[in-house]
Amino acid sequence: MKTLPRDLSWLRFNERVLLEAQCPDVPVLERLKFLAIFSANLDEFFKVRVATLRRLARLKKKTRAQLPQERPRRLLAEVLAEVYRQQTAFGLVFRDEVLPALRAAGIRLLTVDELSTEQRAWGEQYFEEHVRGLLSPVPLDEALPSLFLKDQAVYLAFELTPTALRPEPEAAARISATAVAELPLPPLVLLAELPTRLHGGRFVALPGGSGSADDPHGVLFLDDVVRLGLPALFPGAARAEAYALKLSRDAELDIEEEVAEDLLEKIRASLAKRASGSPARLLYDPAMPRAVRRLIQAKTGIADEELVEGSRYHNFRDFFGFPDFGRTDLLNPPWPALPHPTLPARGPLLPAVAAADHLLHPPYQSFEAVLPRLLRQAADDSRVSAISITLYRVADHSAVAKALVRAVRRGKQVTAVVELKARFDEASNIIWAEKLQRAGARVIFTPPTLKCHAKLLLIQRRDEADERTRAYAYLSSGNFNEATARLYADHGLLTANAEITAEVEQVFAYFRAGTVPSGLRHLLVAPFGLRKRLLRLITAEADRARRGEDAYIILKVNALEDPDLIAALYIASQAGVRVELLIRGIGCLVPGQAGQSENISQRALLDRYLEHARVYVFGNAGQELVYVSSADLMSRNLDRRVEVAFPLLDETLRAEVRQLLDFERQDNVKARDFENQLVVHEAGAAAVRAQAARRDYLGGLAGD
Repeated sequence: MKTLPRDLSWLRFNERVLLEAQCPDVPVLERLKFLAIFSANLDEFFKVRVATLRRLARLKKKTRAQLPQERPRRLLAEVLAEVYRQQTAFGLVFRDEVLPALRAAGIRLLTVDELSTEQRAWGEQYFEEHVRGLLSPVPLDEALPSLFLKDQAVYLAFELTPTALRPEPEAAARISATAVAELPLPPLVLLAELPTRLHGGRFVALPGGSGSADDPHGVLFLDDVVRLGLPALFPGAARAEAYALKLSRDAELDIEEEVAEDLLEKIRASLAKRASGSPARLLYDPAMPRAVRRLIQAKTGIADEELVEGSRYHNFRDFFGFPDFGRTDLLNPPWPALPHPTLPARGPLLPAVAAADHLLHPPYQSFEAVLPRLLRQAADDSRVSAISITLYRVADHSAVAKALVRAVRRGKQVTAVVELKARFDEASNIIWAEKLQRAGARVIFTPPTLKCHAKLLLIQRRDEADERTRAYAYLSSGNFNEATARLYADHGLLTANAEITAEVEQVFAYFRAGTVPSGLRHLLVAPFGLRKRLLRLITAEADRARRGEDAYIILKVNALEDPDLIAALYIASQAGVRVELLIRGIGCLVPGQAGQSENISQRALLDRYLEHARVYVFGNAGQELVYVSSADLMSRNLDRRVEVAFPLLDETLRAEVRQLLDFERQDNVKARDFENQLVVHEAGAAAVRAQAARRDYLGGLAGD
């Protein structure tokens, strides 16, 4: 069974990000953001995936032979070669396309050599007033036994040449040949996948400039402001040069997801002596003299294999903070959130949910106008007795979490299942978990071997008519996070359907008391039955195809990696099932193979929003089944996470999601195939840009 290695597939995803930066139809400041996204993604890839591959490659040969990956050393070499190819393309698009486009628009990112006399003088003064006091160069001399470089920080290595002409030779002798200082920037805040909140401060806007092509706005890297200040920073040196470097450290996140349980302890034992947070990649300025680089290696213990030649500037993620000078014409036109077509804009929400099911589609519709509002209303409602919620990623200033604290203080029983292993969001989750605990909420942390990735909310309320308790639920493919909900395209269901809410309660009962959900008719819950049910649904379509019936499967996910599901889809294709894959990220199945996957097609969509929803569609002999899910089709999601897929029972809502899905299936503007080639429309066919079409469609539903 031919498959594409997961890491090479992920690199194809990041290449799609880079291709958006190369697209001349994308506004230039948006192209710059795509470069920042590419850079941030690659940083995480090295911290997690490359670091994991290196750890696996270092295992003893006997242990390594038992790994599911074939030859991790060979795969690592392929990965690094592809990274090098993409980084080369990254440099070309930045230098040869984006910078010229910025210049044509009246914005120039200047180097020190391009500054006028007046600009240089202003930069030197800016250094003295705002930067010099924040720099603390560390000499790399014999007095320094070792040097620790922080993860993801940008450093400047200074090569200093003492003057032989100074009258105080002893002062010149005190100047070290090499020193290192951290570039003084605010702390980084990383949001995995596609960052939406990162610090500014890496760029300094120069005074003057009207923004025309003849009189452009000037911008300097903070690195170059430091370079302007080198004579003042090192007055005893005849010459001083600065070279950038940046270290990415092993995030130590994926080893437990790479191996079967019986191998885990053996591998842990073999890695027990490894230093915490060992280097994964050191990016260095190619102009850095070899002697300086070797000295840094000696002081940090960084091996040759962790060295990666970079450029004069590192941390391109900082371009999220690039000044736009108010040039909205260089950005995507704004898409304000649409009014919801069926939920009331004012007043209580629960009566509307009691009357009918409703779908929420952030960011096209406002998450903040619905979920935090619903929770605040529940907190203030004297008839609400209990609220249960899963929190996988919590925003720093979370309105959701604040509403939960408010509910506890108003006497509600609040249960929050908090995931402490949500990649790179542990700090925010811990802070809010502690606040909830102090307020009196019951906070449940998932066991070490099991993540909770399901997105569930359950509200219990006594009905005015008969005083019976009625449950209201929200089930979603996306997190309860206002920050990501402005960028991630998801689907969420608000329902008071008694059968659905009873099954949601079973999931929460599992976390409270360890009771495994059973007898479920609607929800597909991992790790207890999602895998088995998906395999049955795929097999049923294959059986229909063998009988000559129409059979099809549409799967929209962020990742498809699980070997058993891939094998089942190959078998279904061979039986004649039409399989359409809409995969944003990792896709290990190889479509279009003779005798194996001729009936499988795959495409990916990358546009101004991140495609985050998971939708499973099965033909089901004309009684189409449509599920929305939190789960990607990866072994970890099916076996080592609590995930929930939920059906759309209401015919109107089912048709709504299918229409939104069909726009993506029809996209011939932004969609790319398995090989990352654009899916172009045929001559005479209308252009379909899925995300714009979705917004128009949802706006029509709302009468907007």
